[in-house]
Amino acid sequence: MKLAAVATVALSTFTALMAASPASQAQEKAFPTKTVSIVVPFTAGSGSDTSARFFGEQLSKMFNQSFIVENRPGASGIIAVNTVKNAPADGHTILLASNSPIAVNPVTIKNLPYDPIKDLKPISGVTRGMNGLVVAPGSNIKNIADLVAAAKQREVAVGTYSDGYRLVLEWLSSQTKVKFTNVSYKGGAPIFTDVIGGHLEVGLVDMGGAAEMLKSGKLRAIAVSGETRHKEFPDVPTIKESGYPEYVTYSWTSFYVRADTPDDITKKLADAMQKALHSDAAKEFVKKTGGELMPHTAEGMREYQNAEIARFRRIAETAGIKPQ
Repeated sequence: MKLAAVATVALSTFTALMAASPASQAQEKAFPTKTVSIVVPFTAGSGSDTSARFFGEQLSKMFNQSFIVENRPGASGIIAVNTVKNAPADGHTILLASNSPIAVNPVTIKNLPYDPIKDLKPISGVTRGMNGLVVAPGSNIKNIADLVAAAKQREVAVGTYSDGYRLVLEWLSSQTKVKFTNVSYKGGAPIFTDVIGGHLEVGLVDMGGAAEMLKSGKLRAIAVSGETRHKEFPDVPTIKESGYPEYVTYSWTSFYVRADTPDDITKKLADAMQKALHSDAAKEFVKKTGGELMPHTAEGMREYQNAEIARFRRIAETAGIKPQ
């Protein structure tokens, strides 16, 4: 009787598992069950917004479901991050994160209302773009050596438009051993206007955003911050090759979801993004936009994020910048 009872229980358990298995599989295969929102902390038309729309379209094709962009600019990305943080942890709300909200804010903002490590989980890297130092076409500053020489003799104002750019400017100061005066702007466009108009000597900007102005001759780049030279501007040297071998920095974007999003959903999104990032369409996309693909896996993106937070923290400490 005991053996029979055990057999009966085992058979019942097996039957229950078999019955539950298809349902579990169906539930797992269900994602996404509705429109997926990609929350972007910048205005429509920005480089990050363009990347979000392109990869959203690729994911939409893969999942046969709509992926839409929701622009939530303002407050240094805090509005966008909180939008994702307060949404259900079901993978249907994705953050298009940049280095500002998830690597710079933890260093520069006091009492940040979110923890970029504990509250968010990476899906993948997306794109990256190098920064450029730009001047007016007629400027006497032709290269980094000229810029350093000028800053040793007088005050040189450099326009930036986020805490991230301010930090990499401070890093340039520490590398060159000269002080630059940071002038804070709300965006790249007013920097371009003031440099062209002679009201600002130098701008530290995203090369993608400055590309058209550079091609038209309205601005001139004296150096870029990449590991190698920019493909569209091969005559412009890197800061690295100009005597500062440690100076390499990029502005970058990545995809994140809430940290408590189920692993199977995160994996589906991560696997799909790897396919998208390695596609011919993605290569053509960055060729047109002037950026680079940053195909970090979820694990690689977390490692990169941690390294960037540590780098920005070192820069801030050296410059005496405290969270405000």
